[in-house]
Amino acid sequence: MKPLIAPSVLAADFANLQKEVEMLNQSQADWIHVDVMDGRFVPNISFGLPVCEAIQRHAQKPLDVHLMIVEPEKYLEAFQKAGAQVLTVHYEACPHLHRTLQQIRDLGCKRGVALNPHTPVTVLTDIIQDIDVICLMSVNPGFGGQSFIPHTYQKVKELRQLIARQGTSTLIEIDGGVTLDNAAQLLEAGADVLVAGSFVFRASDPAHTISALKNVLQEKAAS
Repeated sequence: MKPLIAPSVLAADFANLQKEVEMLNQSQADWIHVDVMDGRFVPNISFGLPVCEAIQRHAQKPLDVHLMIVEPEKYLEAFQKAGAQVLTVHYEACPHLHRTLQQIRDLGCKRGVALNPHTPVTVLTDIIQDIDVICLMSVNPGFGGQSFIPHTYQKVKELRQLIARQGTSTLIEIDGGVTLDNAAQLLEAGADVLVAGSFVFRASDPAHTISALKNVLQEKAAS
């Protein structure tokens, strides 16, 4: 498949959220990444269901909802109703991950699992056949604008090998510190979806920045 770009609205201007979403609609973005933080699983609070619903009212692209929260199973249906088409939960927050992924499947959403930087990809060996998207955190979750953790490249390669061995079509998503400087290398390592927040929304021309990222990925995929 062609590589995807998923700008994270965590870095958007919340006072002009409709305008930001409309910009994403007109851009080359593929998904809209929505980071939900509860102040418990991660040391920050972002936004919840009302903001997700507001984004959905204007979005023309799939909402990729990343739940950085404890007990995500309690809120899956609510976020699906709020517009989520991809629902990602953290491995570290789900003691009954298989059951949680069944819930997501039954809601008709793509099933996502995120791994914190310290969590090895091997923990997913026995469950990967039930996962549509694996989100590798390339920063410590909780705050935007952090620097990319270089060990992520190795994790992507290991995860790509695991996916090949298991014969699944699971997508690899990278979240944190993505820029033009590392996009091509991430794709080369095996990534499919790149989440970019601050790099996009703090640019003087966010839509152009998204296009630049997309061009890098398309050129790398064609080479």
